[in-house]
Amino acid sequence: MSHYLDIDHVGIEFPTKNGPFRALQGVDLKIAKGEFISLIGHSGCGKSTVLNIVAGLYGATEGGVVLESKEVSEPGPDRAVVFQNHSLLPWLTAYQNVELAVKEVFKGKLNRSEMHEWIEHNLELVHMSHAMHKRPDEISGGMKQRVGIARALAMQPKVLLMDEPFGALDALTRAHLQDSLMEIQQELNNTVIMITHDVDEAVLLSDRIVMMTNGPAATIGEILKVELERPRNRVELADNAEYNHYRSQVLKFLYERQRNPAQTEGKKKSVKPRLVGKGEAA
Repeated sequence: MSHYLDIDHVGIEFPTKNGPFRALQGVDLKIAKGEFISLIGHSGCGKSTVLNIVAGLYGATEGGVVLESKEVSEPGPDRAVVFQNHSLLPWLTAYQNVELAVKEVFKGKLNRSEMHEWIEHNLELVHMSHAMHKRPDEISGGMKQRVGIARALAMQPKVLLMDEPFGALDALTRAHLQDSLMEIQQELNNTVIMITHDVDEAVLLSDRIVMMTNGPAATIGEILKVELERPRNRVELADNAEYNHYRSQVLKFLYERQRNPAQTEGKKKSVKPRLVGKGEAA
């Protein structure tokens, strides 16, 4: 597997009034181009901190991030972020919100007609062509998030970073957006890192699920390789034994960390993170 994105033994400390706080320790992850990676773990386990370091918003205390042989040292359009809050500008239409990003990234590279076609193309990808001229207060929460995803995709990022992008949505809207994201990722072969608290979402969408230990000094506890065939159908997978095996593996990890964090942290020191693959026992 080629290493398109390398999160290399990353650790980070934050200053506090009681001294340095060690948020992450030795986070090491190699990601191939086109992989869909989910980060999962309890609140405070450093998932968003990892994402922010990859985005260039935080600088690691130790280690670093390398994307296509280039060290990440600051934010850039090659790493687009989609947050839980859509963060659209309320006075602009869906089209204009995407246009802002396109003008920033492609100024001098695309003419006006090409920009227009590119904006419409990305809104079409997220099924928002019919509402491109509506403002955020005229569309639903799920539609706003679709526009946020279109804006990120329009930047043509090398890596799409998603911080619980569907966490604030109702279950049905969330399911529709998950399906849309699978369609987009299959078409574009994006490299995606997504934070989630939803086990079913992680199993449905991911090629690998990275399970984080509890903080402080959080790190990768286990990595679960999901070898379900694509395209994936949520209805068909509901009674799929392999799908439910992966689901139980993640739940077991999360439950054990929650139940006895101190004990499981002690185990981690003597046990290497294990890769759970197809056919292994739970």
